[in-house]
Amino acid sequence: MSTRLASRYLLLTSALALPAAAQQTPPATAQTVTVTAPEPLPVAARDLLDRSTVTFDLTDPTTQPLVNSPVDLLRLDPSLNLEERAGSGVQVDLSLRGSTFEQTLVLVDGFRVNDPETGHLNFDIPIPLEAITRIDILHGSGSTFFGSDAIGGAVDLVTSAPTHASATLRLGGGSFGATEQHLQLSGVTKSVAARLTASRDTSDGFFYAGQDDRGFHSNAVALDTFLTPTPKLAPTEVLLATSDRPYGANLFYGPYDSAERTKGWFAAVRQPLPEAVTADFAYRRHTDEFILFVQDPAAYENNHIDTLWQGDLRRVSTPTKNLDVAYGLEADGDSIQSNSLGRHARNQGAGYANVSLRSLRRLTLSVGARQEIFAGPTPVFSPSASAGFDFGHGLRAHAAYGHGFRLPTYVDLYYSDPTTIGNPTLKPETSQSYEGGLNWTPPSRSNFHLEATGFTLRQSNAIDYSKYAVSAPYQATNVGHIAYSGVETILNYRPKFNQQVWIAYTFLHAAPPPAGLISEYAFNYASNKAEAAYRTTYRQVAAITSISIVQQTGRTAYPLWTVNLTRTKGLVRPYARLENLSNTAYQEIPNVPMPGRSMIGGVTLDWASR
Repeated sequence: MSTRLASRYLLLTSALALPAAAQQTPPATAQTVTVTAPEPLPVAARDLLDRSTVTFDLTDPTTQPLVNSPVDLLRLDPSLNLEERAGSGVQVDLSLRGSTFEQTLVLVDGFRVNDPETGHLNFDIPIPLEAITRIDILHGSGSTFFGSDAIGGAVDLVTSAPTHASATLRLGGGSFGATEQHLQLSGVTKSVAARLTASRDTSDGFFYAGQDDRGFHSNAVALDTFLTPTPKLAPTEVLLATSDRPYGANLFYGPYDSAERTKGWFAAVRQPLPEAVTADFAYRRHTDEFILFVQDPAAYENNHIDTLWQGDLRRVSTPTKNLDVAYGLEADGDSIQSNSLGRHARNQGAGYANVSLRSLRRLTLSVGARQEIFAGPTPVFSPSASAGFDFGHGLRAHAAYGHGFRLPTYVDLYYSDPTTIGNPTLKPETSQSYEGGLNWTPPSRSNFHLEATGFTLRQSNAIDYSKYAVSAPYQATNVGHIAYSGVETILNYRPKFNQQVWIAYTFLHAAPPPAGLISEYAFNYASNKAEAAYRTTYRQVAAITSISIVQQTGRTAYPLWTVNLTRTKGLVRPYARLENLSNTAYQEIPNVPMPGRSMIGGVTLDWASR
């Protein structure tokens, strides 16, 4: 693990830890607390121990061929509802615990990357899968450390410094004219460690034969460099990334043969300083070209250019053995230039503090607060708290509270086309998040972990798009009050060192919308979602199969079944991924059909100096 991990928060490892299942060594206990989260998030050692979290580890090279994008792993968390429009994660909406896709915060190494234009582009990340070493998911409000707009939770894609020289090339192809080419090159010297990654995924589309109306070309390149000019100073991280994704958008935003092309640029610099202080800065630029009618591009075309920057100064201290204190200052801003939305810009600043008591006998306690100042709206104070109690015999209770606040995106405010109309009078969203639950890992069976969490998310002025007539356009509006309540359960079991079973289920409920109202987002959530996965390694083959059952509110449940295999050793490693083996006809977003049965196969060439 990188030496730059000087101050981190700890997440309870409750996810399908794919690499752990593939290793030929006895696994750690199911309740292992793993150092996680990106630098330099100002979270002290146990600040999130009493929160509902999931972590996916991608450090094992055999994991990469088993998935082709972070979306493939995120699907295993049933509290995270994914609504995908195009394959390979080209465009996907993420929502946690009933929140909308705009209320889930997306981060890269702790830097906020939510798109100020629209939340539909929050996960348009310019970083290849091979650059990511871990994915952390926080369920519930993350106001103190991440920002008040983490209303439903946060998804963080984490990178890290390479520890040895390596080279990986993956080439594959399959159904719907799909191809994939992925490259990873790492090098390490005494003063420099760097990882270069690149990916290109394509598809001819599947919707109408002979038409490229749902095809895509997804391209991304990233260079992550760690410089150590002097032993007296921790490594300086410089992350540079870019992406280019043209894709067919047929039916994405209405009954039109649309097309879209996005481009992204991301740059970040991080410098740990003495006295547990870290300074960092990040900049993101994103362009979005949208054509409503492919057959008549001049009739309606949008061109958006938005920017996002973030700078912060953070510190974590440990005054006593059982006390952690984290605090810091942040500043960030965004802007947009658009032929349809106009020119707009916003700036804001924030200060936060958090105190964590690691142990009051069997009790742990964390209390924090965040003060945000906006150039316009009144300042917002967002408190948070969490606590845990150890009953003994591997049983632990936890509870948490958080406050949320989110400004509308520029599309929410100013957009207008034949199917969607923004609203410049929209009010900001506010929320109150509550949760409580139990974790159990029997001392005599450390390979078994069970947890259950009940939660409630109460929102005021939630932003939705709704209408009363099918033929009318959707209008952005505030929903006065809406409350989501539910329960999430997770079972993680390793019967043998080379096997792992993962079963999880989330139930969610909210009062129905007013009679006759057609809601596009706020009331369109997954009311039931179950995931079951099994991974095993036999001789030199790793295999994972997963089955998910999803029921969107008001619709019929549908199953999805996948089987993925790869060779785990040797320079040449064949792999195969079989998706939607049940050939289910399904829609994650109403009126946007998804692909049927498909298969992709190929080979990975893997070399490492170890």
